[in-house]
Parts: sequence; C-alpha cells; structure tokens
Amino acid sequence: MTRRSLGVCLVAGLVLLTGACGQAAPTAAPAPGASAASSAARPPVATAATPAPAPALVPAPAAVSSPVVMASSTPVRVVVASIGVDSDLMDLGLQDDGTMEVPPGAFPAGWFTGAPTPGELGPAVIVGHIDWVTGPGVFYELASLEVGAEIQVERSDGSTAVFRTTEVSVYDKDAFPTDLVYGDIDHAGLRLISCGGTFNRTTGHYESNVVAFAELVVEGPP
Repeated sequence: MTRRSLGVCLVAGLVLLTGACGQAAPTAAPAPGASAASSAARPPVATAATPAPAPALVPAPAAVSSPVVMASSTPVRVVVASIGVDSDLMDLGLQDDGTMEVPPGAFPAGWFTGAPTPGELGPAVIVGHIDWVTGPGVFYELASLEVGAEIQVERSDGSTAVFRTTEVSVYDKDAFPTDLVYGDIDHAGLRLISCGGTFNRTTGHYESNVVAFAELVVEGPP
C-alpha cells in the first residue's frame, strides 16, 4: 500500500446572520371630489392613527454544533468485536521511498503516525494484514465488516474512541483512492486498511485493498 504525504488542515465555517426591517404605512390620499371649502365647513372628524406594521420577526438561526473530536493521544489497542479483532497497535511511519510502513507480521495491527490520532479531527489510519505465511492476519475478516458496526480504539490517556462504520469498500491497488482515504475531512474519522480481493500467485500479493471508513460517535471516559 502506498500513499503520498499528508497535510491535515482545519476548516472553519462562517455563519452569516441577516435581519429584516418593517416599512412605514403609506399616507392616505384625500377622498376624490372633496373641495377645500366643503372640507372647511365640516367639523374635523377625529380619526385614530394607523400604527406602522411591526417588523417581521426572523427566527434565529439554529446553533451549529461542533464536530465531536478528542485531544491527541497515542492509540494502543483496536477492538472490532463483530469480526473478532482485538489487537495491540504498533507505530508505523514512512519508509525511505515515501511508502507507508506495514506491520512485519500477521499481528499486531499498526497505526500511521503521520495522520491524526484516532479521535482527533481528520482521518486516523490503522493498517493490518489479511493473512501471513503463518495463517490468518489481524484483519482477516475486514471485508465482512458491516456498516454500523462499532470500532473501539483505546488510547494512552486512558480514554476510548468509539467509531461507527459507515462504509467498507474494495479498491484495485493501481486505482487506490488516496484523497478519499487520506484527505482532509471535517470530522474525526478512522480508516482500517488491509489487502484483499484476488491473490496473485505470480507476484505473491493481493491485487486489491479493503478499506473500512468510520466516524467518531462518542468519547469513552478516561
């Protein structure tokens, strides 16, 4: 799995408030056919003043809720009970050629240190093998993860970031959606990545990647 360098930025939104003001009632014109003399002969008739219409009330805009995010804290464990994942996490950086490191064996999974920590704003990334020469790997069942399934990431500060799976997709390695997986997002997200698809016996590698997308739904107590 390869990827380009990351840049995570925070985008602030502006809320524009607008107001409306009322318009004064127009002055009534004299009745047609009335002369000045006849008007003077008749006693003045008292009339009630017509109040100007009140300004229209504009409902206040609904409060814009901030996305749920957590402070930075190194992840130490990932648990996906629905597919039998319960693994420690190792640190993964970049190799000299700019490609992301991968775990050296079937277990444990690893988290990419060049991305946000799970629970922070942006796409956190956890990688694991589907299998190894020794047998099934930590993410052997990742392709069967269902939308809505819970993913828990325990963190070094004692808190747990709880995510909900929103999508699980398989991509050919030569058409990997780098921006979709690693690009900036406006919430705390998580990507679980493994190999998948057809195993090419000639190259000794799988031809696709499985990517599970998830979003933070609740912060566990520290």
